[in-house]
Amino acid sequence: MTGTTPAERGPEELEQAIAELEGEMADLQLKHRDLFAYANAWAERHDAVMRLAPAHLHEATEARLRRIAIRWGLAEGTRMTTQLPALRQA
Repeated sequence: MTGTTPAERGPEELEQAIAELEGEMADLQLKHRDLFAYANAWAERHDAVMRLAPAHLHEATEARLRRIAIRWGLAEGTRMTTQLPALRQA
């Protein structure tokens, strides 16, 4: 969409950008072995995704990106996991 402002872009483009970013995280981490280069690459992608977010979705988009950053060790936060028992208890 050339010539449009971020507020005019639809959420489909935003969803695609977030999905692509999540899918690239392993490669991004491997490509940028230096922590500062990795963090810089993340920041560039983060900013690009945020530019796609309409104003009313900024807060939600920021929260989603923060959760991705936590999972990949780029932001402080608790990683939550769930234990799945192998056998059900009777």
